[in-house]
Amino acid sequence: METDTITAISTPIGEGAIAIVRLSGPEAISITTEIFKGNDLKQVASHTINYGKIIDPQSNEIAEEVMVSVMRAPKTFTREDVVEINCHGGMVAVNRVLEIILSKGARLAEPGEFTKRAFLHGRIDLSQAEAVMDLIRAKTDKAMSVALKQMDGRLSTLIERLRQDLLETVAHVEVNIDYPEYDDVEEMSHEMMRKKTKEVHAEIEKLLQVAKQGKILREGLATAIIGRPNVGKSSLMNTLVQENKAIVTEIPGTTRDIIEEYVNVRGVPLRLVDTAGIRETEDIVEKIGVERSRQVLKESDLILFVLNYNDDLTEEDEKLFTAIQGLNYIVIINKTDLEQKLDLERVKVLAEDKPVVTTSLIEEEGVDELENAISKTFFEGEIDTGDLTYVSNVRHIQLLKQASRALEDAIDALKLEMPLDIVQIDVTRTWELLGEIIGDTASDSLIDQLFSQFCLGK
Repeated sequence: METDTITAISTPIGEGAIAIVRLSGPEAISITTEIFKGNDLKQVASHTINYGKIIDPQSNEIAEEVMVSVMRAPKTFTREDVVEINCHGGMVAVNRVLEIILSKGARLAEPGEFTKRAFLHGRIDLSQAEAVMDLIRAKTDKAMSVALKQMDGRLSTLIERLRQDLLETVAHVEVNIDYPEYDDVEEMSHEMMRKKTKEVHAEIEKLLQVAKQGKILREGLATAIIGRPNVGKSSLMNTLVQENKAIVTEIPGTTRDIIEEYVNVRGVPLRLVDTAGIRETEDIVEKIGVERSRQVLKESDLILFVLNYNDDLTEEDEKLFTAIQGLNYIVIINKTDLEQKLDLERVKVLAEDKPVVTTSLIEEEGVDELENAISKTFFEGEIDTGDLTYVSNVRHIQLLKQASRALEDAIDALKLEMPLDIVQIDVTRTWELLGEIIGDTASDSLIDQLFSQFCLGK
């Protein structure tokens, strides 16, 4: 385990009111004391903030006016001594402070190294560490709520309980195998193994059932807006985003590229993609946009298919219905403020059981109904971030799926009355897979890889 002192800028680089340079390690306080003019930081109480100045040791001149927070181990994020130097937010000022700290012997932290030290010192487990980045990247308040609960240890507590149940079962079987002198030992062990494996399997399946919702809250829905040119796709995007991100004109083919924006719809984050109208065209630039649109269509979680209330249903519209068959989509009939020419009955037949929403975006009508339809397409009723334990991380979901399959193999083996020492292999494998979620059985290379994805200074 590393015992040196690390440092990094922990706030975004650029102009701002305040920037923070963080240090963590055994020499964090003494290094800062050497360059700080103010209270003796070695004597101040822990978790206090102290006004003073940073002195450049080479020129002995004042380098920056600062407020210094001193936090002593073990009651810190890393469980090491931590110092946070609050200085002015200009790039020159904060970099100068960092350079002075590095000159006194601190090492520049690697990406995610502060959080990695918190994990290595037992302050948090691996799932909680990953929740730190989920919190930073949260696009909606509900996504933030899920990340906060994971940081608080809700998922960790459940995983630890399931692992303990499996461990106790394996231990019980081991004892009975070693001491087989009692006649009912084998029957009792089979029954206990059968009961526990089914209970743990049910809990894992419950987690996987809400994993889709958790993944959506964490990553957002890749959402494509499609339709013929000039049906109102860009107007729809602007309405949802509440900004004029796309050019809206009456000229077909105005959108020649893909425009992306994150929006919050009833707590569901949408990565909204406004595509070029899909149609046959000879315009080289527009043709490229159309091809990109077709690719986006294949990669989307949700498709918003816009039709014009004031146009007849065309062959191109029917081709689009064919192209999105089997995908999640909502049909939006726009421009209901104009005269009806669209065959609504035919649209409902083509849409089959998919939602059909009517809007007049210019009049701002039908937007609530659309947002409600989007929410209901992926969530039954309201999104519950209170009592449910959401699994949102792809790595966690894959490990849970493997654990579920391992337990299914164990359950099948028990049905075939196979020896318990054979069944136990799958149960132990499940215990190990669950341990990878919280980091108990994770390899060093996996841990290094995960923390390398963190931002510098976190």
